[in-house]
Amino acid sequence: MNSVPLPVRPATAADVPAVAAVTDAAYRPYIARIGLVPQPMEADHAADVAAGRVYVTGDPDVHGLVVVEPRPGHLFLGSIAVHPAAHGQGVGRALLTFVDEHARRLGLPEVRLYTHALMVENRKIYPRYGYEVVERRVDGPYDRIHYRKRLSPL
Repeated sequence: MNSVPLPVRPATAADVPAVAAVTDAAYRPYIARIGLVPQPMEADHAADVAAGRVYVTGDPDVHGLVVVEPRPGHLFLGSIAVHPAAHGQGVGRALLTFVDEHARRLGLPEVRLYTHALMVENRKIYPRYGYEVVERRVDGPYDRIHYRKRLSPL
């Protein structure tokens, strides 16, 4: 992958294979560490795209994506994935900035997300972007750290 375009756009049906590929590339390294397949790898990407929950960077090549869902009182960030070849190029930053802006446009005062406790890289990144730990909770086979970020209005 060469230079990464940073605008974020809604994913289309044509992006579904790339959404699956980027998600797989981003999450596959965690399988051995956490001992199971991360939930985003098992998502129905076509359904998420069709429902308008997926936003991507890159056109035509997808370099990163977020899966978001408006919920009462917050925007839930279900997944953020950056292709390993695009690491260090500002893709993750652009996606997290987009999520904040999207939540504000929807009139939602905060963003919530969770990450597996063994995904220690994420546990270092999210606080740098203003996320605070809310709780640690085991959900089925997943040991999760739950975060929130309170947003200032536009």
